[in-house]
Amino acid sequence: MQPEYVFETEMEVRDYECDIQGIVNNANYLHYTEHTRHLYLKSLGVSFAKLHDQGIDPVVARMNLQYKAPLHNDDVFISRLAIRKEGLRYVFLQDIYRKDDNRLAFRATVELVCLVNGRLANSPEYDKAFGFIK
Repeated sequence: MQPEYVFETEMEVRDYECDIQGIVNNANYLHYTEHTRHLYLKSLGVSFAKLHDQGIDPVVARMNLQYKAPLHNDDVFISRLAIRKEGLRYVFLQDIYRKDDNRLAFRATVELVCLVNGRLANSPEYDKAFGFIK
């Protein structure tokens, strides 16, 4: 079952992200998903830096990663995300598709929690931005 995506962005594989086999090194997918989450926040008008200055910091608590099909140098891909909230956790479902054939290359479930002034807490600011409270 495909998630209901709320955001997507297009990116391109850069040559230095590939290993000796000519495929994207596995760790770079984490950069792609993190960049997608930051662009999503920006699209909502949320400043990651300003919230940090207020003592509000989302941090990754858990990740489940599935590598489906390799990306290669110069591949263009679409990074999509869906989000839900479970208790204090924001659960991002993130998929990366190769643009030329729409094949799923990577899937991640990323769970984030917020630290408010260094303590685990709910963030009304993020809840509002993500549409969990009106």
